[in-house]
Amino acid sequence: MPKGQCHCGAVRYEMAAAAIHQALCHCTDCRRHSGAPMVAWALVPTEQLKAEGEIKVYASSEHGRRHFCPACGTGLFYTNAMIFPGAIDVQVATLDDPDEVAPAAQIQVAERIGWMEQIEQMPQFERYPD
Repeated sequence: MPKGQCHCGAVRYEMAAAAIHQALCHCTDCRRHSGAPMVAWALVPTEQLKAEGEIKVYASSEHGRRHFCPACGTGLFYTNAMIFPGAIDVQVATLDDPDEVAPAAQIQVAERIGWMEQIEQMPQFERYPD
């Protein structure tokens, strides 16, 4: 079972090895909540996610709920009973080994930041450039 945690380690979790689906989300809500240009998600049945530690829940929309660590602020999970009842999205980048759950699609590309379309054309550096 893939395992993960928040930045400070106050919340640890295990999720199902087989996700219902995995995707990179480009929606404005995900970007604003994470401060990142996109967020990788893996949807699993709620009963197949086991978490330890205090988790706060924020109502980010009428039906959307974002779950995060109150100590360090790391976003961890997302639920929406209208869109996917009985399931919970896990932020893949919080896994100890994010390569265990690779995204299979990009969603909400209608809201994608324009410069993300050319991300592969940008120079790449192993670490900070000289």
